[in-house]
Amino acid sequence: LAWPAGSLFSKYNPVAMPNTANSAWQMLTGATFFLVVSVARGEWDAFDWSAVPMRAWIAEAYLIVFGSIIGFSAYVWLLQVRPATQVSTYAYVNPVVAVLLGTWLGKEVLGVREIIGLLVILGGVLLINLAKYRKA
Repeated sequence: LAWPAGSLFSKYNPVAMPNTANSAWQMLTGATFFLVVSVARGEWDAFDWSAVPMRAWIAEAYLIVFGSIIGFSAYVWLLQVRPATQVSTYAYVNPVVAVLLGTWLGKEVLGVREIIGLLVILGGVLLINLAKYRKA
């Protein structure tokens, strides 16, 4: 609920700051709230930094750079120049790309449930943009 609400709010209430600063503030605010909740839940008590394999740290770095910094900054910019319904498809297409990359690069298993889920997501994106496709 927060994602579409924030998207619509920022679409119709733009701030007077560069997109990079806007994205940075949004990501820092989200990270702060996630950190506070994780500390309150005691999730850091049993966390062992040395148990995290190097491959996981590389994946984390990839997600930070491409999924957050580049991807989210592009999302914030697109909200200014395209309709929110079109831009919000990023939130649905992104998991599809992540699953396919995980299958291809991470040798993860793609089962029937995952394929059905991907088809449901892509079908939803198609339905959201169906009116646009019909006009063209």
